[in-house]
Amino acid sequence: MPPHNTKDYCSSRDIKSALAKLSKEARELYLGRTVPDLDCTPSPLTFYRDYVSHNRPVVIRGGVSHWSAVSRWSNPYLKQTLGDLPVSVTVTPNGYADAPQGGLFVMPEERTMNMGDFVDIIENPESANGVFYIQKQNSNLTEEFKDIIGDIEADLDWATEAFGKKPDAVNLWMGDERAVTSMHKDPYENIYCVVRGHKDLVLQPPTDLPWVPYRDYKPAIYKEDKKTGDFEIEEINTSLVPWIAIDPTNPDLETYPAYSNSTQFKLRLEAGDVLYLPSLWFHYLSQSHGCIAINYWYDMEFDIKYNYYNLVKKLKKIINNNKV
Repeated sequence: MPPHNTKDYCSSRDIKSALAKLSKEARELYLGRTVPDLDCTPSPLTFYRDYVSHNRPVVIRGGVSHWSAVSRWSNPYLKQTLGDLPVSVTVTPNGYADAPQGGLFVMPEERTMNMGDFVDIIENPESANGVFYIQKQNSNLTEEFKDIIGDIEADLDWATEAFGKKPDAVNLWMGDERAVTSMHKDPYENIYCVVRGHKDLVLQPPTDLPWVPYRDYKPAIYKEDKKTGDFEIEEINTSLVPWIAIDPTNPDLETYPAYSNSTQFKLRLEAGDVLYLPSLWFHYLSQSHGCIAINYWYDMEFDIKYNYYNLVKKLKKIINNNKV
């Protein structure tokens, strides 16, 4: 539909130009083109001053390499220590949980199984139907894995001091190399630690919001037919789910040409590495087979950064509403 008048068209064009300048200046003034690497843990003051206050990610190489979990959490150890423990796992046919599939936002099937059985599946993925992943985000480490908490730290003191609070949740992630976390953002300050294997991440700053396409999807869930072994998708009769509509590793620029204005930061975290992932940053994750990670979620401050983000979100809506 054409714009109501030339003034509306010019206004939207000017807003888009200003947002492009915002993204460009963010790269030039403080983000750069790569995520900084540190070879030692920063002091709380340095961490807050140089990274948290700038909403800027940083990798601390070997930041948790002193954890006994890094050397201890082998499959035999996990089976011996947790073998009979009931744990929550998700199952999908393709590794894409909580992700768009066509016009649907499809969530995984959730199951409870013994940890020993889960580890057996990780060791021999062809022995089970589907892609299995421990990814329940309800502080599952403190709720389900209490017997191995002593192998890590309840929190990271330099981060807790910098944020001025304890973590709201501590989560454990473990699964198949086919398991992928689709691009999204969280309202948390995230301290992400790899214990075993490696994680590959694509990060994008909040200033890229104008170029990151969203769609509203009908919610659905995977269900395995126990007789045939086929996974079916069942729609859920509830409100639409707004989610990012693009795969940053294979972006459809024909459908979403504005995405070419965005900036990707790619990195790999090895065992013992720590990533500070600031609140509201977009992120996409993949992993090596059997990778284990721990993340600490600290509640974000709803301060001027959040105000600015909402301003950009509203300006983006104005542009979209005035498209030809």
